[in-house]
Amino acid sequence: MEKTAALDSLSALAQPTRLDVFRLLMQAGPATGMAAGDISSALGIRANTLSANLSVLLAAGLVRKRRNGRSIRYFPETDQMRELLTFLMEDCCGGNPDLCAPFSARTTAEAAPCDKDKEA
Repeated sequence: MEKTAALDSLSALAQPTRLDVFRLLMQAGPATGMAAGDISSALGIRANTLSANLSVLLAAGLVRKRRNGRSIRYFPETDQMRELLTFLMEDCCGGNPDLCAPFSARTTAEAAPCDKDKEA
């Protein structure tokens, strides 16, 4: 991941509403996602506010969308998040990657179910 892409992702998540939206979508999972109206209801966000925040997350590559009839469904981009985490951890622990092994093992093990559930 390039530094500018990492900064775009971090910037997109550095706002409370967008972070809440992204975390909610991660809970729903990359195969299921959530309809915009359901996100709005779950977080108590007005539709226009949600739309603006989803646009920022889309531009950063952290979510994707798919039209489903009259509604739009949003999905977390787990690959983008994994790349961001890898970028942040790649020079971990002053050249002693064993110190980061518990974190790396945890994120790798937890990421596996998301990969097989992800829609094309």
